[in-house]
Amino acid sequence: MTDTAFAGRLLRGERLLWTGQPAKGLLLRAQDALLIPFSLVWCGIPLFGLLNGTTAAKAGLFVVIPALFVAVGLYLVFGRFLVDAWLRAATHYAVTDRRILILRQGAFGSFTAVDLALLPSLNLKERSDGRGTIRFGQQATPWGRNGMGIWMASADPMPQFLLIDEVRRVFDLIQGLKAEGR
Repeated sequence: MTDTAFAGRLLRGERLLWTGQPAKGLLLRAQDALLIPFSLVWCGIPLFGLLNGTTAAKAGLFVVIPALFVAVGLYLVFGRFLVDAWLRAATHYAVTDRRILILRQGAFGSFTAVDLALLPSLNLKERSDGRGTIRFGQQATPWGRNGMGIWMASADPMPQFLLIDEVRRVFDLIQGLKAEGR
């Protein structure tokens, strides 16, 4: 249960108003229309070179360097989707009467708390099925400082509630708390 994920992380007198988790499973985003072909080229060119130009006599750096490019390419083509799904499965969100909380459990664990009074602009992306994303701040450009966020939604350093159910209800809850001056 998501409520228990925040046990011991609430301030004295703080109340949970909403908890949730991001969507599970593999996730394709609009930018993948460009990133997937780029990944295939990144992986394909050195793989072609390895398969067509390498013999046992040409060992050494002529094999190692293309093999590293192929390994990175395979991660970009396939692995990043699996890592993203794994990270989202370990992520929990909460809205309290004072803060926005984002908890990632496991090997890459982290805890983010944003005070409602200091909350930057809210950005809502809602899909027709009622699921969507709330970003707490402006969307970074692909060439901006968003780290691995362009490759994996769950690795974006901007605090966000990624692909949650009933996103409009949660957005309205946060807007209402902000309006109350909390």
